[in-house]
Amino acid sequence: MVSVQVCLNGTREAADGARVPLTPEAMAEAAARAVAAGAVDVHVHPKTPCGHDSVSPRVVAATLEAIRRRVPVPVGVTTGAWAEPDPAARLERVRGWTVLPDHASVNWHEPGAEELAAALIGAGVAVEAGIWSGTDGAARFARSPLGPKVLRVLAEVTDPSPQTAEDGARELLAGLGTAHGRPVLLHGTDGSAWPVLRLAGRLGLATRVGLEDTLVLPDGQPAPSNARLVAEAVRAYAGERDSW
Repeated sequence: MVSVQVCLNGTREAADGARVPLTPEAMAEAAARAVAAGAVDVHVHPKTPCGHDSVSPRVVAATLEAIRRRVPVPVGVTTGAWAEPDPAARLERVRGWTVLPDHASVNWHEPGAEELAAALIGAGVAVEAGIWSGTDGAARFARSPLGPKVLRVLAEVTDPSPQTAEDGARELLAGLGTAHGRPVLLHGTDGSAWPVLRLAGRLGLATRVGLEDTLVLPDGQPAPSNARLVAEAVRAYAGERDSW
């Protein structure tokens, strides 16, 4: 089975082009097309009208409601510290969510990660543990009593170099060890997005793709949409699996 999550927009803004969905309606349309292309899960960054990431209850609710009207698959949101740098304020905003996502990503190297993850789990929201290469996230996660309770681990290769992407991914996976027995979703960013996706296919791990992670197709041409990225990812992933 090809397990590809679509990451619709990330921290990208209007300067990255009209293809990046920034409004709830645009995100919903992009999600619907990506699911039709083969995505089985959605990860999205809710945005303010100015295009900035937000964890505000109002912004999160509008985004989730719009996407859920269009797709039947699980929908998750970010809780990245850049959306609300103060850990206490971020926790308060998340606790105030009136519409809950199916899952939310929590970056384990960020201040307040454990408290935030505990609050989400307590509210019935599944947690994706974001473990970034180049951080102490893996070490913190290994010691965390919440580790066995997360939905999955998002292993993110932050090195954008395609030349070193695979080595970085293998090092990150080694650092995760057993990952508390939780499933691992492996992905890269920018130049490492496609090499890491292909490695995930070879290893039989879930992966993701979308305009958050890369703006280009495997051949280097600009990606016209999230749906096209997903279609290419499904082919590339399946090709790696078939080559076993």
